[in-house]
Formats: sequence, structure tokens, C-alpha cells
Amino acid sequence: MWDSVRRIGSGTGSWLQEKFFDPLLVVLQRGAEPSQLAFSAAVGITFGVFPICGITVFLCGLAIAALGSRCNAPTVIMANCIATPIELSLIIPFLRLGEFLTGGDHFPLTSDAFKMVISGQASQEILQSIFRAMLGWLVAAPIILAALHLLFLPCFTILVRRYSSGPPSPRTPLLSLADVNLKVRDV
Repeated sequence: MWDSVRRIGSGTGSWLQEKFFDPLLVVLQRGAEPSQLAFSAAVGITFGVFPICGITVFLCGLAIAALGSRCNAPTVIMANCIATPIELSLIIPFLRLGEFLTGGDHFPLTSDAFKMVISGQASQEILQSIFRAMLGWLVAAPIILAALHLLFLPCFTILVRRYSSGPPSPRTPLLSLADVNLKVRDV
């Protein structure tokens, strides 16, 4: 099965193989918990669609630091990178959701509005629209996180079962206590 995935990756180029498939395989072979991987991917994508470009990696770093061992850092960062095109496509829906929640006027997305932004005449409107887009994301983020976690959990369960080479968790010992021979030292 993984060979067919590798063939798909090689057909689209070695970049996809090197940047996506190989790191995913390494994460799966380390024996992480499927729920931890699903949660980490959901966190990475949720923070990856934050409506201000360039901040998402910083937000993911803060999430990794705050969550500690409850998330898998490489999975969060990889999901964040995958979410970049989605982020660009969701800026306007988050802006419109924020405008709906605040009852504010629609920010015009026309060439005249773009000229006003460049000339500096629309600075207050820009700040308001950024605030509204962030508000729209803040309202949608818990729903996105929960939906993605539920979507990814069965996927990672199957992938971990199939490709894991180690114990299912770092908390699971490699040897049982009966297999360990203890040496007693005379003091």
C-alpha cells in the first residue's frame, strides 16, 4: 500500500515525496498514538487557517509549547504547512462571518478598495476588517478543531496500525517488568 502512495508521490515529484510522504512515514513508524496524531493534525490545520498570513507558524509553536506531550510537534507543523492554501481561501469567509457577528458593513473587495488601501486612505477600515476576520476565525475554530479531530481519528488509527514499527506510545514500555533482570549491588 505504501509503495502505491510512494508511486503517486514520485509522479508528482520528489518534493512531495521528501516533504510530505517521508516525514509522515517517520511519524507513523515512531509509534505515536492515533488520537494524539489526529489531535495534532487538527490543531495544525485549525491554526493554519488563521486569517492573518505569516502568523500561523508562530501560533502553532505556541500551541506546541502549551500542549506539550499531548501533541506531536512534527504533525502540527506539517498540517500547518498543508493548510496554507486553505488559509488563503478562507480569509474572505472568516471576514464575512466576523462582519455578520458584529453587524458591521461589508468591506468592499474591489479595485477601488485596493487603491484606497495602497494610498493609506482605508487604514481604519482595514484594521476593522482584520479584527472581524479574526473574530470569525475565533468563532469557527472550535468547530473546525472538533470536526477535523473526528475526521482524522479513524484515518490515523488505520495508518498507525499499518505502518507503526514501535510500541503504540512512548508511555508503553518495550519490556515488561518480568523481562527485566535487576542486578543487586552489595553496598
